[in-house]
Amino acid sequence: MEVPAELAGGKDAAASLPSMSQPIPVEITVVKAQDLKTLKSNVLVTLVRVEYNGEVLGDSPKTDVLPSGTAEYNFSTSFECSPDGPNSLDVIVQKPLLLTVLEVGPREKKKPEKITPLGQAVVDLLPLLQGVRSLKVFAPLYAVPASSSEKLHPKATGGLEVTVSTKELLLSATQFSSGNLLSITMEAAYSVPGVFTVEGQQNYMACLQIPAAGEKELLLLFQNGILKADGEKEPLPRPKNWPLGTILAPGALAIPNSFIVGGPYEDEDGDLTRSKDREFRRQAESTKRIVWDTERRCYLDAAAVAVASCICFVPSLQKRIAECHYWPVELCKMSMASGGKGKTSKADKGDEDKQIAFHGVAYVNMMHLLCPGVKQIRGAFRVFSYQDSEVFEKTRIQHSIFRDLRSQLSLAKEGLGTSPVSRAAPTKAQKEDKDSSGTAVEAYEKCVTSVAAAILREYHELFGKQLPGQGMIDHGTLEEQRRQLNYELNTSGKYFAFKEQLKHSVVKIVREKYLKTEAFENQGQLQEFLSELYVFLVGHMHIALNKLLSGENVSSTPTPCTTDKQLWLFAREAEANRDLKLASLFYRQRIAQDQCSIQSWLDYGAFCLLHEDATKAQECFKKALCLDPQHTQSLLLCGIVAVKLQHYEEAEIFFEDACCLEPSSIIAWTLSGLFYELQNNYIRAERNFREAKKLLQAQLEEERRILEAAEAEGKKPSTAPEEIPDGSADKLPEVVEGVTSKEEATALQEAPEAPCPAPGPQPPPCTIFMKTVEFLMKVNAVWFVHKALAHELLSLQGGPTCAYYLALAWTYLLQEDLPRCEECVCEAIRIDPTNPNVWAQKGHLCYLKKDFDKAKNCYERVISFVEDAVDMHIVYLRLGSIYLEEKEYGRAKQIYLLACDNSASCLTWLGVGIACYRMKEMEEAEDALSEANALNNTNADVWGYLTLICLHVSAQPLPA
Repeated sequence: MEVPAELAGGKDAAASLPSMSQPIPVEITVVKAQDLKTLKSNVLVTLVRVEYNGEVLGDSPKTDVLPSGTAEYNFSTSFECSPDGPNSLDVIVQKPLLLTVLEVGPREKKKPEKITPLGQAVVDLLPLLQGVRSLKVFAPLYAVPASSSEKLHPKATGGLEVTVSTKELLLSATQFSSGNLLSITMEAAYSVPGVFTVEGQQNYMACLQIPAAGEKELLLLFQNGILKADGEKEPLPRPKNWPLGTILAPGALAIPNSFIVGGPYEDEDGDLTRSKDREFRRQAESTKRIVWDTERRCYLDAAAVAVASCICFVPSLQKRIAECHYWPVELCKMSMASGGKGKTSKADKGDEDKQIAFHGVAYVNMMHLLCPGVKQIRGAFRVFSYQDSEVFEKTRIQHSIFRDLRSQLSLAKEGLGTSPVSRAAPTKAQKEDKDSSGTAVEAYEKCVTSVAAAILREYHELFGKQLPGQGMIDHGTLEEQRRQLNYELNTSGKYFAFKEQLKHSVVKIVREKYLKTEAFENQGQLQEFLSELYVFLVGHMHIALNKLLSGENVSSTPTPCTTDKQLWLFAREAEANRDLKLASLFYRQRIAQDQCSIQSWLDYGAFCLLHEDATKAQECFKKALCLDPQHTQSLLLCGIVAVKLQHYEEAEIFFEDACCLEPSSIIAWTLSGLFYELQNNYIRAERNFREAKKLLQAQLEEERRILEAAEAEGKKPSTAPEEIPDGSADKLPEVVEGVTSKEEATALQEAPEAPCPAPGPQPPPCTIFMKTVEFLMKVNAVWFVHKALAHELLSLQGGPTCAYYLALAWTYLLQEDLPRCEECVCEAIRIDPTNPNVWAQKGHLCYLKKDFDKAKNCYERVISFVEDAVDMHIVYLRLGSIYLEEKEYGRAKQIYLLACDNSASCLTWLGVGIACYRMKEMEEAEDALSEANALNNTNADVWGYLTLICLHVSAQPLPA
């Protein structure tokens, strides 16, 4: 697809018509024809027929052809150009004048003269809009074949001398130069689905709309695409075609001096521009495809749109592109159902036979046209299944264009499911349609299974697993658990996510099984269809749930000794203890356990990015991308590491692909903007930031709507404080009461007073940069964090937030710049002294400085809060180690037990074992160390303490 138009600069352009008070006649004079003998050697008498916009304007008198092949016509006719008539400026700019030379055969007795078409020519009327009143052209004549098998005359030199004039200018030179010309070329659709066949009558169409004057939209329709089978790819260069319907001379379809020239894939603006897409495109362009090669044009008038904008009609084209970057281009296959032999009912006749067998959409990013110097967009764009919600989300267009064109295209009415079924054997296309609907049902069942498993995990996390010997749960308890589970799913947004996950598979069933792509004519039809769909969906939901609960899909592969989650925890512990060699070993064990785990590759890559080398990180990220080429996080991480390695062209491809694959990703748009800013491409950077902010605003509004709905249903989130687990309120009085240091007291005094007590800490304003920082911190992209924080600092009106200082402190901590880290932590404490993450960061800083007294105070402060810090596991481990060092074994035991309850590991049970050993609780120590050894039997400290216990037991005197 190609969209040439210059929209950058100071012009405010949109499609509209200049005002004309009266219709202006357009005079056409066909002077003569030349070299008619090259079309047919024995032609004697001809006449010429003039047509415009599907209407015959007139036939010339019959004229003898001279021996030289010339025929003098001197025939004149005209049509009127007016904004409200059928021949408006938009028509003149895109439709040519059609001239047909007809051969008049000799009259036979009692029979009329035989008139057959000999050749056709077209005249482009665009110069009439370029400030001229008259044009004289020599239009080449193209031969009309008498039959489909007849060879044409490629070297024919015949032509028509034509003059076209107007009494006054349609547009002055100033008007034309102040506006612009937009032309859109639809080349071809490649890698088309199996439902695209040559059987029966098919019409392959594409359509898009652009802003027009007033409240109208100008619709550009590309019809009658040609389905081509396997063979040689289309030649380059090749001519573009006029948007004409039926034409007798195929050669006359070519627009003079207008060609498709192609170019390298890497220079395109579409979706498939990467080097790995080259082989796919090469194969797709020589296999089954739909070819249009048609150009549609429209004039963009600046002055008229300036008026339209002032009275709040449709905004200008520039503004429309700025507000909605993606424009939908719909692709449709309309097939005529065959009724078979015999009588046909009323439903079989006319429009009822026509069905939409395929409805897709491509999203074309028009933002490139706003860049200075850019006059053209050309590229291959992915086609997705047309779904109203997705189209509206990306383009703000509420309904299909083909729905508006129904009367013009004679599309089938809404009730496609009521069309009669042919008794004939199913065609290949029908079989492929059936296979497609079978696939849709399987996708729905898999989706139901996935959602059910996720809900089951949520239940187990909330209430634990029910063991076989525990008996039945009473009805009251089950009802209370159901209420709590519903509350958790609603307030966390997971219910909405599950619903969205199911929605796509349901829509796929509606479109591919029921062939429903349009709205319903009345409420009765809608209710009837919904009832039928509900029964179908519930039935297959039960099938999926029965498979899940019966264990049909459970793998018989033995469970490994250590799970993926445990290995990740071990690696994080080793990393926190600065044992990088051991951490790397755990990350690699995790990959060896499941080499198809994308997350395992990404986690190891993030570790390498920080502690080893960027080249190894790049290998890990690319391995993850190979497992799933459409995994957005892998694409982003490949882009990040490419920037670090200064492979900027490669990085741009990764970031652009991420934005195209997941256009709703705030992080993808923000990271792409940061990259373009690094390249000093501030226009594209600002464009991407704007897109991310728009997505964030929509997300925040949706979350607020969900919370308001939950509150309206009586599910207002509780603000009651939680209890300290495991009775630690009795066993750790100092920790619960808190130890307020001088620094903490100062911070609390400096904190601004609230006019009334708040139920909890108020969240800081959410921005695209802080959302991106959260992602970057998880993947150790320190240099990108600094760039995002710089933007955050500029975008905040009330000064830096606590989250800002925490993120900045994290970067300094990784760089071992402890003084600057301490400054940031102190600022964070001053802003939000009740934030547990602030005190956790302060504790880590003091721990690394070996100031264990302050570290202990900070960690105790953290566990005294009702809300947990993000990384409580490391807090527990370090506080427990401090207690062991200070010989406070009782406290150490309790802290390590809390860590075991939170997330058990070899180190947490080792801590419990050491504390029990020091308190002479040998039996408990042995049990704890056995647990530690079961989780990791390669820890030397565990074996050492087990040895000490054995020696202690063996040294005890035997009982009498």
